[in-house]
Amino acid sequence: MTVTERPAGRPRAAGAPVTAGRRLVHSSSLRRVGGATVLGVVVWRLGVHQSLRAVGAIDARALVAALVLTALTTVCCAWRWRLVATAIGAEVRLGAAVAACYRSQFLNTATPGGVLGDLHRGVQHGRRTGDAGRGLRSVVWERTAGQVVQAVLAVVVLSVLPSPVRADLPWVWAAALVLAGLGLARRRHGSGGRRQVGLRSAWLVEVRRGVLAARTWPLVTLASALAVAGHVLTFLVAARTAGVTASVSQLVPLAFVVLLAMGVPANLAGWGPREGVAAWAFGAAGLGAGTGLSTAVVYGVLVLVAGLPGAAVLVVAQVRARGSNAHRPATTTVAPPAVTSLETEVARG
Repeated sequence: MTVTERPAGRPRAAGAPVTAGRRLVHSSSLRRVGGATVLGVVVWRLGVHQSLRAVGAIDARALVAALVLTALTTVCCAWRWRLVATAIGAEVRLGAAVAACYRSQFLNTATPGGVLGDLHRGVQHGRRTGDAGRGLRSVVWERTAGQVVQAVLAVVVLSVLPSPVRADLPWVWAAALVLAGLGLARRRHGSGGRRQVGLRSAWLVEVRRGVLAARTWPLVTLASALAVAGHVLTFLVAARTAGVTASVSQLVPLAFVVLLAMGVPANLAGWGPREGVAAWAFGAAGLGAGTGLSTAVVYGVLVLVAGLPGAAVLVVAQVRARGSNAHRPATTTVAPPAVTSLETEVARG
C-alpha cells in the first residue's frame, strides 16, 4: 500500500473547513425547508384532487412529447456547455456533455436543492481535465449564461404579451439597474484581501476573453434561447395535459413566470416555488389557482420521467467505475488541496 504525504506548507486553520461545511449544510437545510413550506401551504390551500386528476390524464403522447423536447433541450444545454468550457480551456466532447447534462438533470430533479447535479457535473469534469476549479467554473458560467438569456427573453415576452406582472415591469427594470450599479460599485471598490480581489479580476478576465468572446457569445445565446424554447414548449404540453384551454399567447407569459421561479434554489427536488408561483400566476390571469398548481405538478412529473435517461447514465458510470477500481492496485493517497491554474496565476502575480 502506497501512502503519499501532503507536502509541508502553511498550516490551514482546522476549524475553517468545518465551519464552512456547517454553513453550507445549514443554508441548504433552510432552502429545503423553504421549498417544503411553500409546497405545503399551496397544497393546504388548494388541495390535491385536481392535481391528481391532471396527473392521471398524462398519456403516451404527453410523455413522448416531453421525452423529445427534453432530448432537444439537453443537446442545446450540452452544446452551450461545450462552447463555454472550450472557451475557458476546459474542453468537453459533445457526446460526453450530453450524457453529463442528462445525469445532472436527473440528480437535480431527484435530490433536494436542485443544484446537486450541476455540482456533480462540474466536479467530474474538473477531475477529467485535471483542473477542479476550471471544471466547476465551466458549469457556473454555462448555467449563468443560460439564466441571463432566459431572464432577458422573459422580460421581452412579459413586456409584449399580457401577463399578471406586466404592470410591475418598470419596478423590475429599476431593481435591475440598482443591482447593476451596486455590482459595478463593488467591482470598482473591491473588498477583501489581495488574493480575493485578484481572483475576482482573473475570473472577470476569464469570462470576458472566453464566454463573452466574439466567436462564443452569439452561439451561447442561440443555444440558450433554444433551450428556453424547449422548456416553454414542455410547459405548454403540461398545461394542455392538465386540461387548460387558454390560448398560447396567454400561456407563454405564464410559462416564463414559472420558469423564473424555478431558478430559485429554495426548492425540494424542484418542487415548491414552481407550484406556488404557478398557482398565483394562473389565479391572477383568471385561469384559477388550482389549474396553475395542476399544470406545475404535471410539468414536474413530465420533467422527472423525461430525465430518467440520466439515471441510466449514472448507473453505467458507476458500473464502469467499479470495474476500473477492481483492476487497480490498492492505493491510499493523502493529496494536497487542488490549486487551479487560475489561482496559481493570481498567486504568482
